[in-house]
Amino acid sequence: MSLVKQLQTRSGNKCELCTADTGLSVYEVPPISNANSDNSILVCKTCLDQIEKTEQLDVAHWKILTETMWSEFPPVQVVAWRMLSRLRNEGWASDSLDILYLDEETLDWAKKTGDHESDGTVEFHQDSNGTRLYEGDTVVLVKTLDVKGSTLSAKLGTVVKNIRLVHDNTEQIEGKVEGQTIVILTKYLRKG
Repeated sequence: MSLVKQLQTRSGNKCELCTADTGLSVYEVPPISNANSDNSILVCKTCLDQIEKTEQLDVAHWKILTETMWSEFPPVQVVAWRMLSRLRNEGWASDSLDILYLDEETLDWAKKTGDHESDGTVEFHQDSNGTRLYEGDTVVLVKTLDVKGSTLSAKLGTVVKNIRLVHDNTEQIEGKVEGQTIVILTKYLRKG
């Protein structure tokens, strides 16, 4: 039986975290080397986007964890613990963490990613107006910029197409200006 079928059977074809029944996919709970039903869960798109930090946490969405955290399956327990840890500033989440018991091996697994050490906020690349930027967007410079180490000067109003996000720095993007790839600070551009 395929992994998807195993998880659908185990979960009753519902998200194992919020019980939604649409947009379901397999989430392999890190760190893993070989995906199977002992280290994967079935989740909806809303949960997946927030777990993977591609969207901000919606506190109301996660209140269902007070019920689903009691799952008998360790990968569900691990993700529930991680999400409750990220939401620990909420009273209900802190209370749930206090009563959620994980055996030593499961708790070690839950702590391996270090995700529990950060809060629930997620940083995104944003332009000078606070609009979220995505890979491949087109932006316009709002200031003339001298490119360090080059004689190139990127003029105010220059259009930069098909940008790439600098993944470890939300204040920078990469784009081509006059055929040269440069790093541009997000505070000097607006979405085109």
